[in-house]
Amino acid sequence: MLANSGVSQVTEPKAAPLDEGIKLLSHLDKEDLIKIIIDDAKNWLAHDGLWFQAIEATHGIDAAMDADREAWRRFTVIEAQRIMSRLGIPQGGGIPALVECLKHRLYARLNLQEAIEVSATRAVFRMVECRVQVARKRKNLPDFPCRSIGIVEYSEFARMVDPRISTRCIACPPDEHPDNFWCAWEFTLD
Repeated sequence: MLANSGVSQVTEPKAAPLDEGIKLLSHLDKEDLIKIIIDDAKNWLAHDGLWFQAIEATHGIDAAMDADREAWRRFTVIEAQRIMSRLGIPQGGGIPALVECLKHRLYARLNLQEAIEVSATRAVFRMVECRVQVARKRKNLPDFPCRSIGIVEYSEFARMVDPRISTRCIACPPDEHPDNFWCAWEFTLD
């Protein structure tokens, strides 16, 4: 108790000890933290690509595509949930919530993307520059045929943000697409 006050003293719980990797971050400036976030996103994407290639090498492209779709079906929901939690966005926030959440995906750290034609009931989202597709183009490889994966990925992400949102693919490889974007998706609030 505090002396003669009749009020008991509240003791703050001790914080859990931070892991060494987290401790290192607490002493870095903003510029260094941004570099780490971008590098972590690159590492995530590299792992995704290597995982896909390993499945493709042992089981073929169809099995790799099937496994990739299933992995995205699960990951995109987790990613949406974590973004919403971090930003304090409740489920059911409509198109504005979706557009905001898309800005916080790991892909947003690596790719140039834009939301256009945004209204309360509709938005068009375009991947203007896709790191995966640009790398393939640089190696003279055909576009990665990611449409079937993207349909799962974007539909599940949008549905997690708001179950009333429907997703439609406008264009995504192997579809033909204009030079000013790699893929485009229309989100509408039902």
